[in-house]
Amino acid sequence: MNQPKAYDVIVIGGGHNGLVTAAYLAKAGKSVCVLERRHVLGGCATTENLWPGYKVSTAAYVISLFLPKIIQDLKLKEYGLNILPRNPSSFTPLADNRYLLLGPDEHANQKEIAKFSRKDAEAYATYNALLESVAETIEPVLSRPAPDPLPLPKDFRSLSFGKKLGDAGKLWALYKAMKELGTDLPEAIELLTGAARPILDRWFESETLKSTLATDAIIGAFASISAPGTAYVLLHHVMGEAGGARGVWGYVQGGMGGLADALEAACKDLKVDIVREAEVKRILVDNNQAKGVELADGRHFEARSVASSVDAHLTFEKFLDPEMLPSDFQEAVSRIDYSSASVKVNVALAEAPEFTCLPGKGIGPQHQGTIHVSPTMDYIERAYDDAKYGQPSRSPILEITLPSSVDKTISPEGKHVMSMFVQYGPYQLAENNWDDIKEDFGDRCIELLAELAPNVPNAIEHRQVLSPVDMERIYGITGGNIMQGAMHLHQLYMMRPVAGWADHRTPIDGLYLCGAASHPGGGVMGACGKNAAEQILCHS
Repeated sequence: MNQPKAYDVIVIGGGHNGLVTAAYLAKAGKSVCVLERRHVLGGCATTENLWPGYKVSTAAYVISLFLPKIIQDLKLKEYGLNILPRNPSSFTPLADNRYLLLGPDEHANQKEIAKFSRKDAEAYATYNALLESVAETIEPVLSRPAPDPLPLPKDFRSLSFGKKLGDAGKLWALYKAMKELGTDLPEAIELLTGAARPILDRWFESETLKSTLATDAIIGAFASISAPGTAYVLLHHVMGEAGGARGVWGYVQGGMGGLADALEAACKDLKVDIVREAEVKRILVDNNQAKGVELADGRHFEARSVASSVDAHLTFEKFLDPEMLPSDFQEAVSRIDYSSASVKVNVALAEAPEFTCLPGKGIGPQHQGTIHVSPTMDYIERAYDDAKYGQPSRSPILEITLPSSVDKTISPEGKHVMSMFVQYGPYQLAENNWDDIKEDFGDRCIELLAELAPNVPNAIEHRQVLSPVDMERIYGITGGNIMQGAMHLHQLYMMRPVAGWADHRTPIDGLYLCGAASHPGGGVMGACGKNAAEQILCHS
């Protein structure tokens, strides 16, 4: 491609959101080109053949939040997307040889929880019903662009009357939905804004149940379970239906890259051009109008509009000259919090973990869902205490999955892929650097698992440890933050990426955000890409 053609839209980044944006735009008749820096599509939701015979979801590892409407609109099942549900969905082994198994069966959950607390067994269904009610209320908010209702100075952004009217309609719809919560509204507000720990402490007495649920609140975040805003992530436990039913999380067959494969196939049938190994150097702007991009190798791609699925730091502080942006906007972007403390350990195993609390060789129900190593609430708090002083947790929190227990296509027969998503490993260390210590930290994670499943160390054939620094290098996510910006209250909804610019538009005409840096944020949802496409079509 010596002389690329001019496009209606260029999409920067071939992650799932970028591909969703491209597909919707092409479906509407636009000519689109996707530029991906790496050799593989999917962004953080990718599959890589790290070792012979193994297909590894190197970063993202489960799916539920992906909008069913996108699957339907883009016919992704016809293009090979197959999501395998997990049942049971959660397993918490303990050092005293007890364990907790949870899944979609309410009666089975009550029996399991009753082993620890009869009171909690009775309360659990009510707790889940509350979460489902709140989740149903806010889910429609995720699938449409956010409003910009704040009374900001006119020199920050001047809003048209039509936009103000549309934003008022969105807020009115949210008001009516919240009103339907009735007497549950105060608890709903706490779930949306409060801390996870006091909520779980109020609902339950069993440390095992509370700590199992609490990990959902901090995975991917550099925050304590006592920090305001962590309760919102509890709602993700019951949100999404991509796994086949509400709150059912699943594995993408063939690894998470199976989603990107289906999206790529849809894009190609819609005549989208996809260019791999195309690292963007800068966004081309003329008279405050986006005109295309220049690649690191010197190639130029022209377009009427540019949609960036990378984060706000890269988009506005790397790909643009600072003087192109209003100073207030520039300062707001510079304040975005990218703090992160997640480490990913990918492992190839010769055999499945054999837990002393549930002995037996081969695959059992304990292997199919997420395996939690975080026995108490104080354990989680102490893990965070280490990280807040710039040290990797001495006893980290492990969320472990064994997707090969459900998906037989990703490993040699009888062998397994194991994913360990680990908290907390802060991006900024007080001492040393991640390149020197990450393997030692990986050893510590394996040691903790070995206390519960002693066969694991000798079963390891291959291992990859990805520190937050590696995440930044490989996936282009600032600070290693998998959400493209922390999901704190001041960086959500009408304030994502910054207040006044929540509708995917930017101060540069024809430049849009379509990735997790925009509303509704992180997670394998596709909503950011779909919402951005709608905005681009409205203004093109």
